[in-house]
Amino acid sequence: MDSDKALVVFQGKKIRRTWVNDEWWFSVVDVVEVLTDSVNPRDYWFKMKIRVKEEDGFEPSTICRQLKLLASDGKMRETDCANTEGIFRIIQSIPSPNAEPFKRWLAKVGYERIREIENPELAQERAKEYYELKGYPKDWIEKRVRGIAIRQELTDEWSQRGVGDEREYAILTNEISTATFGIPIKKHKQVKGLDPKFKNQNLRDHMTDRELVFTMLGEVSTTDIARARDAQGFSENKDAARKGGEIAGGARRKLEYETGERVVSSDNYLEIAGKIKKLEGKKHTKAD
Repeated sequence: MDSDKALVVFQGKKIRRTWVNDEWWFSVVDVVEVLTDSVNPRDYWFKMKIRVKEEDGFEPSTICRQLKLLASDGKMRETDCANTEGIFRIIQSIPSPNAEPFKRWLAKVGYERIREIENPELAQERAKEYYELKGYPKDWIEKRVRGIAIRQELTDEWSQRGVGDEREYAILTNEISTATFGIPIKKHKQVKGLDPKFKNQNLRDHMTDRELVFTMLGEVSTTDIARARDAQGFSENKDAARKGGEIAGGARRKLEYETGERVVSSDNYLEIAGKIKKLEGKKHTKAD
């Protein structure tokens, strides 16, 4: 792995990381050093594990893995690492002023999620605001948020019809997408130039307006077919997903025939996806 991809810089200090099992794992000692300014972060981490276990009954080591990272001496050495969720949990146990902003942010996020469960419309408004801040076009945002609602309705339907877990959801989603666009999701991401190492590069966040529309058509059709057939379990819902995707795929092919242009496009929003723009109140700022 290239060195620039193995490091993340935070507050001017480098935090080592490594890609394992489709997610980033970060050096706990490096995070501790950043948030505590300790002259001996390894010793701080060692004593912290003992203190947290005694005070909270939580063993930090249970969420860590020993992974080899490049050390200051130029050699690969094993060190405690945690994934993003684990790092957030560790931060909650660090009694340092530098960690307080993270703790307040985590509390705020938790409060917002509880409110959104009680009122799902708040989640849609939050999504719109985030996309605006990143610089997405307003018309695109409306389609994307509508697609989120359609997707939620479909997954709720699957849950009620005995589809078991996220793995099965992923298979069914790929079934719809493959029938809709003629290529599986993995290939669609490659066409867009997305890096599988970055989970935040959601395929739908890089779809064109037409791709979003056909995605919605495939998922709406799947929901309607599942209801009409009273599909139960994974196998029956997989067939419904394929049929739903075929409806959207048929419409896509007709459009491509009439226009002479392919719907699947390499166009993406990589240039603006990470760019934060300031808004004047609620006014939308379009992407450059």
